[in-house]
Amino acid sequence: MRERPPLAFWQIWNLCFGFLGIQFGFALQTANVSRIFQTLGASLDAVPLLWIAAPLTGLLVQPVVGYWSDRTWTRLGRRRPYFLVGAVLASLALVAMPLSPALWIAAGLLWVLDASINIAMEPFRAFVGDQLPSAQRARGYALQSFFIGLGAVVASALPWLLTQAGVANTAAPGVVPDVVRYAFYAGGAVLLLTVGWTVLRTRELPPDELVATDTAVVEAVQPLPLTRLRRNGAIWLGVGVLGGIAVARYALDRQLYLLTGGLAVVGLTQIIFAGRPVRGMFSQILADMNQMPAAMRQLAVVQFFSWFALFAMWIFMTPAVAQLHFGARDVQSAAYNSGADWVGVLFAAYNGFAMLAALVIAPLARRHGLRTTHMLNLGLGAAGLVGVGLLRDPHWLLVCMIGVGCAWASILSLPYALLADSLPARKMGVYMGIFNIFIVLPQLVAATVLGFVLNTFFGGESVQALNLGGASLVLAAVCMLRVRSAGSAAVAS
Repeated sequence: MRERPPLAFWQIWNLCFGFLGIQFGFALQTANVSRIFQTLGASLDAVPLLWIAAPLTGLLVQPVVGYWSDRTWTRLGRRRPYFLVGAVLASLALVAMPLSPALWIAAGLLWVLDASINIAMEPFRAFVGDQLPSAQRARGYALQSFFIGLGAVVASALPWLLTQAGVANTAAPGVVPDVVRYAFYAGGAVLLLTVGWTVLRTRELPPDELVATDTAVVEAVQPLPLTRLRRNGAIWLGVGVLGGIAVARYALDRQLYLLTGGLAVVGLTQIIFAGRPVRGMFSQILADMNQMPAAMRQLAVVQFFSWFALFAMWIFMTPAVAQLHFGARDVQSAAYNSGADWVGVLFAAYNGFAMLAALVIAPLARRHGLRTTHMLNLGLGAAGLVGVGLLRDPHWLLVCMIGVGCAWASILSLPYALLADSLPARKMGVYMGIFNIFIVLPQLVAATVLGFVLNTFFGGESVQALNLGGASLVLAAVCMLRVRSAGSAAVAS
């Protein structure tokens, strides 16, 4: 079987350039949506529930878009129609959100924005796997990481830059400040232009060419026995129901209902669809989930622990730094806000370091292998998170961000390079979508469990969430030992 033709550097650049705009929009969302919600009257306690739209949208949209894009072929190709539709919708949502006259409209636009970004983003992972031969995939995904870092740095700093340029950063009650509005307008333009560049400047291999150059090792995998599916479903359903009863009985955090309810839904779905013929999109996606390739199952565990650590950092870095390094717990105090401003610098720094790390990840992977390189970067990330609690000078936290940036760049690239080598071309999209579920699940777990764990076992000390994140990255690195080398994993036919 022949290999796919290698691409020149600028061809790979064009393949990945659209990710700059996608990350630009995503970074504006993560940095400013809570501000918009609170401006429109949301209480601090309500903000996490409003944010739950983001992970739930990704959980639903990404496998569906992957399934559809596997079965699409138009004049624009296989994946590019989804890039374009998602970019147009996301750009419109970015323009509309800061103009929201009411909280419920902003919350609804968050659903639209997150769904649209997912429509554009999910096929990009499969797109690189489709177009590049195995030897160039690490470079392709590393270049995506570079654009992710660049987009995050610029978008995160944009409101501050506009403030320095004289744009108003305050407004009347219930009105979103001009710095946020103009940043979102710029984000819509950048997203549409960069994705449009990729759509116009790239070509896709037709389906028959993809199959002819598919080097994944394909081996038929027997479906799980019917009794096992029903037994697994009953276990998940039981855990979910008993967990919900425990939350009610002991008056635990109400957000835990999201986790217990999700477990119950997973179990009930397995019971309902066990033994039914595989017909239609939903049942096919469930069947593919139950027949994931071995390498994908192993990498899914790595992704879960990796992204749990990231969400622990994103949620608790601000209170941890404010409490530990600025001696502040009152969110209205000047010291707390100084700590929050410094966290913005730290986040920009780790994204900047990720840009630099992305430039050396591919050469390191060629020399030491994908698995070893990823383990090393996860270890550096763990050291960075734990170091936040060990260092006392906040300026030295920039050193910690070097490790976090290396881990971030690696998490965004090497697992996908390992996975793409193990997936058949005709199911690249749906499996990439299913794989991204293991980004969403740890987000839901972190959002619903970490607050309860900190308050119950650690006296509300936010820095312990970062230590738990460091431990989670160590677990992810250890789990990498179970991941098969590229090309050796069996894949469901």
